[in-house]
This record gives sequence, C-alpha cells and structure tokens, in this order.
Amino acid sequence: MATGEAAAAAASPPELASFLAIGLDQRTAENALANRKVTANLTAVIAEAGVSGCDKSMGNLLYTVATKYPANALIKSPAQLDAALSFLSTLGPDPLDTAKFEETCGVGVVVSTEEIQSTVTDILKENMEAIVEQRYHINVGSLCGQVRKWYPWGDAKFIKEEIDKRLTEILGPKTEADNVKPVKKKKEKPAKVEEKKTAVAAPAPPSEEELNPYSIFPQPEENLKVHTEIFFSDGNIWRAHNRKDILEKHLKATGGKAMFIDFGLAKERNGHCYLRFDDTNPEAEKKEYIDHIQEIVQWMGWEPYKVTYTSDYFQELYELAVCLIKKGLAYVDHQTPEEIKEYREKQMNSPWRDRPIEESLKLFEDMRHGLVAEGKATLRMKQDMQNDNKNMADLIAYRIKFTPHPHAGDKWFIYPSYDYAHCLVDSLENITHSLCTLEFDIRRPSYYWLLVALDQYQPYVWEYSRLNISNNVMSKRKLNKLVTEKWVDGWDDPRLLTLAGLQRRGVSSTAINSFIRGMGITRSDNSLIRVERLEYHIREELNKVAPRAMVVITNLDYGTIIDLDAKKWPDAPGDDASAYYKVPFSRTVYIEQSDFRVKDSKDYYGLAPGKTVLLRYAFPIKCTEVIYGDNSDNIVEIRTEYDPSKATKPKGVLHWVAEPSPGVNPLKVEIRLFEKLFLSENPVELEDWLGDLNPRSKEVIKGAYAVPSLATAALGDKFQFERLGYFAVDSDSTAEELVFNRTVTLRDSYGKAGPK
Repeated sequence: MATGEAAAAAASPPELASFLAIGLDQRTAENALANRKVTANLTAVIAEAGVSGCDKSMGNLLYTVATKYPANALIKSPAQLDAALSFLSTLGPDPLDTAKFEETCGVGVVVSTEEIQSTVTDILKENMEAIVEQRYHINVGSLCGQVRKWYPWGDAKFIKEEIDKRLTEILGPKTEADNVKPVKKKKEKPAKVEEKKTAVAAPAPPSEEELNPYSIFPQPEENLKVHTEIFFSDGNIWRAHNRKDILEKHLKATGGKAMFIDFGLAKERNGHCYLRFDDTNPEAEKKEYIDHIQEIVQWMGWEPYKVTYTSDYFQELYELAVCLIKKGLAYVDHQTPEEIKEYREKQMNSPWRDRPIEESLKLFEDMRHGLVAEGKATLRMKQDMQNDNKNMADLIAYRIKFTPHPHAGDKWFIYPSYDYAHCLVDSLENITHSLCTLEFDIRRPSYYWLLVALDQYQPYVWEYSRLNISNNVMSKRKLNKLVTEKWVDGWDDPRLLTLAGLQRRGVSSTAINSFIRGMGITRSDNSLIRVERLEYHIREELNKVAPRAMVVITNLDYGTIIDLDAKKWPDAPGDDASAYYKVPFSRTVYIEQSDFRVKDSKDYYGLAPGKTVLLRYAFPIKCTEVIYGDNSDNIVEIRTEYDPSKATKPKGVLHWVAEPSPGVNPLKVEIRLFEKLFLSENPVELEDWLGDLNPRSKEVIKGAYAVPSLATAALGDKFQFERLGYFAVDSDSTAEELVFNRTVTLRDSYGKAGPK
C-alpha cells in the first residue's frame, strides 16, 4: 500500500505543486488540472506574475484571471500591463468599459515575428546612414522605439534581439574603435542672439503663455498622466505615472495646494514654495553659504513657505534604502571609484551586483554603524548597466563618511547621494512641481525609476533652459574658475551676473524679477539674451527711484556761494520741496574735461572760447579766457562770466560741482566704472574663453568730485549722476571715502521700443 502511494505521488504532474504553492486548495488545483485550457492559462499567468509561491488571496486572483479570460485576452507583455495600469489609474466611479480597456491595452493583438522582422528591415534602411557612420555607437534604444511605434504590443525582447542580430550582419564583428567611448561633440548650432530692433511693427496680441508663463504647468489634481518612459536595454519599458490612490493621498496631504520649488510659480498658483538645502555631503556644508542664500532669497522679495534640509529626512531615506534592498533593487558594492567608472564605460555589471539580498542588508547595516571603512563599500541602485543613458548605470545611493554632519550631528556614518535623495525628498515633501534646468533632463529616467521602484508619489518634473546672457558666463563651473583663480574680485564682483554681484552693483530685485518674467519659460537651450535687455529693465526701475546728483570725474577750477535747487527726480513737482536738494554755486566750478574744447564745432555742445553754455540748475556762463600750464595741452583754468539774469538761452547744458566754500575742495569720492566682462557675445563657445576677458571691464577713478549732499549716502543708496549713469554705494565705502559703483549707463542701447 505504501509503495502504491509513493508511486501515485511520483506520478503527480509538476503543475499541481505550482498550483498548491499559490494557495489553491487540493480540490481546486486538481480540477484545474482536469482542464487543459485552464492548466495552460493558469501556468502562463503564474509565470507572467513571476511568483513561485504566494498567499491565498493573490492565488485566487491569479486563478480568476486564468479562468475568466480566454488565452487571447491575457495581458501578455510589460507594455500591455503598463497600459492597463495607466488606464485603470484614471478610472472614476463609472463602470469599467471593457471594450475600451481591451483596445487601449492591445488585448488580443498578436504581432508575428515576420511582421517585426519586416519592420526592423524598414527602420534599419531609414537609419542606414547613421548606422554606417556611428556603427555600434548607434542608439539601439531609439531604433527599438521606432519599431515599437508600429507595433507597441510586439515582444520588446525579440525586437531588440532582432535589431542586434541585424546590426551584426550589417557591420560585422566589433572593432577596437567600436569599444572606445565616443567623445561628445560640441553643439555647432550657432547661438540665437536677439536682434536689435530697427523698425517697430504692430505687435501681435500676446499669447496666453506670454501673459502667464506658468500656464503650461498642470494643476496638482491633473498629475495622473505618464511623466516619462524609462527604456531598458532588454527592451522593457516603465511608464512612470501616479496611481489614483497615491495621487488622492498626496492631494489630501496638501489640501490641493500646489507645492513648488519655484517662487514665481508658487505665487501664480496661490501655492507654497520650499527653500530646501541639499546637505547630503557633510564635508561641503558651510553655515555662511546657507545664510547667504537665505539673505539673497529675502532680498529678491521671496518668502519661503518652509526652509528644509535633505538631512531632515535622513531616517526616512535610510528606511527606503532598506526597502529597495529587500526588493532586490539595490546592493552593497565594493568597487573603487576607478573600477566603477571603467565598468560603466564598458557597460559591465559589478561582481557584487547579484549578491544575496540578506548579505546586502547585513552589510548596509554594518555601514550605518561605522563597521565598514570609508571607501570600502557603497550602496548602489540596481538599474540598468547596459543602458545607453549613463544616469541609469547603477547610480550610487549611499557612501560612507566618518564626518559629523553640521545639521544632523554625529548620528550617521553613511550619507545619501543627490541622485538618490533628490526625487525621494521631493516626494516626501509632496512637491507638486519640481523645476530644474535642462542639463538635468538626462537624469529624468533615474529620478522616476526610483519613485516607481519604491511605489512613491511622483511630482511633475519640468526642465527649463538656463539663462544665457551675452558677454558673460553663467555656468557654476566657469564662475567658480573666475573666482578661485582671481580673475574677478569674488562672487559679488559687480561685473558678474551672480545675484550677489548684481546686488553690489546696485541692481534692484524688482528689475531682476521684471527681466526674468519678461523672458518667460522655455526649453530652448540655444538662446542668448543680449545684456542690453537686462540693462533696459535696470534703467526703467532706477529712473523711477534713483535721486539725481551731479559729479565730476575729472577736474578743472574755482568760486562765491549761492545755494541753488536741483531736482532729485526727472519729474519732480515744482511745489514739493522734498523733491529737491541744495547745490552750492561758487566762483570755482569743476566740469568734465570732455566738456571743454579749445576748438569749437557745430555738433559740439560743450564749452569753448567765446561760447556760452548753461550750467544745469544754475546760470549761463561764457568762456572769456583760457589759462595754460607748461604746454598748450595742459589747461589749468577756464575763466568765465556768468549771466545772473539768465537772458541767454544756450543749447549746451553741462553738469558741474563747485567748491562748497572758498578754498575748500568739493567732496572726493571713488568711482568704479564697469563694462562687459567678455569681449565676445558668447564666450562659452571659445576654447580659450578666459583669453576673451575684457581688460577694460573695470576702471577705478579716485578723487572724483561730488556735491556735498552725497556725504550722507549709505550702503544700498542709489543715485543718478547727471549724464554719467546710475550709481550705487559700494560695500567698500568707509567713513573717510565713499565708493560708488556704476550700475548702468544712461544711454539705452536696447532700443526705444523696449523689450520684446
């Protein structure tokens, strides 16, 4: 009897054990075996689900799918599954439209190998020129995508295998050159430089985007669509999007408010904006750096909803890393930085990539407690080492640093990387819109890969072009080189277009915000904005707020004293005493050296022998005699007669400074004049961009004369110096000597029509 039972057990089909392992009872499993169709369907469903054992509830679900739907109605590929999940995530309370669902997911669609092979042939013919030129450096993912446009439900793995096989047939074996990493070529497309407007046509009505540059962004409740498609080297595709339950949880947490990392967008949408400091590297965090950013943000007129630090979330990030390991999507690696770089270039897996999950969990715990030396291990995300996008090549999630953290203290011996922490903290803070510059576009697949892998809420990411302004550099790397190698006088050098530099130069935050809003938001990374456009906005603002004063940069001579009224602003009302300031007029008056010539001409409006000009706010004067020094080029004194009745009406008007009392020189100040930092409009295109620095970008004039009212000027005060430009008090000013930076000249070279 025992022998017979043993024989019967041995004869049980292998499917029975598989069916029992998913929680089916003995009778249900045996009934399934009695029907060949059900057996085949259930076996296929279990294989597709990738389970070797599960609880009873999941097993019943798998059994229902296998028995309710016919074989040709099964979701058979990852692409169909993603489409199904995307469709289901957008469902409301209405009943499921089965026909529409099946159509959307390609249910029942069969794509034959012959159809795929024929389409691959056509696609390779269309791309043959690029294939011959690039050989094995051709983007295979792009070729697969072109085939999948024709057959989205085709077998992705077979498509890639077919393309790889055909490329080998066309190109033959790989050569040594094929294994060399290609050098990225610089874009040769010329920068689009704004044209100066010479004629003004009737303007077209502004578009909605021009009136409101933030109109392109979706509302928080609309964040259900696929953010991006993540292509894998094996042909699989992840379509990153929020499930309906995740989005509803997010909206509940935020109350439907928009949470941004952009102040302008937050204000436009009546939302909130975080100011977050990425302090993942304890060795690079400095309090003065953080304080300066907060001061600049406040100066720009923005108030953060909340100031946060990535380190605020170190515990949550650690727990998510453990979860990632348990999912088999992260591993502890022992490769050196050099080995990691080499393996990435060769698209090879790390020897430790497939180590057991429990082993990685134990090592990661040891890393946390400081039991593994610095540099001996990292935690890496198990992404796709064969991916053409290097930002999917198993990026580092954690590294060991035995350095106390200025914000988190000495609790941690491991610290997360930016690539790991950025997207997760965006999600943990319920950010609705995460904006960054275009160079981060290539990191988008990695950003969403991690959120999908951990089943986290996914913010809406949008990359915009970095601001490029003519005759300057804007990249952090180049700016850092200028500062550290002393080509300029620090990060707040008035010649730089850093916010600190603009602030010191005397530019107002209002002018900067007006300029930026006028730019709008674009993804074009090849546009170059003329610096004159920025200067236009600066002049527009300063002309309203900068009181006028008169200053002479060069000197001539002598004076008696009459107090005259001078306007602080161009449109100062005649009956408002506060809109005027007193200017002493004495026998000794100083004018600009360029405002006098020995030989007059019709197109010259300055002073000349025998000629009359008007001293602004004072009297007409006529040159009666010129006193020379050692030679005819050295004029030491111009003698004039003034017309107290103001009967004459000369065309020329000069600015001037007089001795405040006999024998006492006017107030002496230091003037700093700034020109464009680079000679070329787009120095970043030059190989020797440092050689393009303008040697005349800064001119310091000591001992300039100013009116007495400037003696009380303080840091932050701004003035319009007659005919010379707008100036601001510099931080180098002392009690003994004021220093003024020229913010911008009075001449508007951008065009009378204003910005377009």
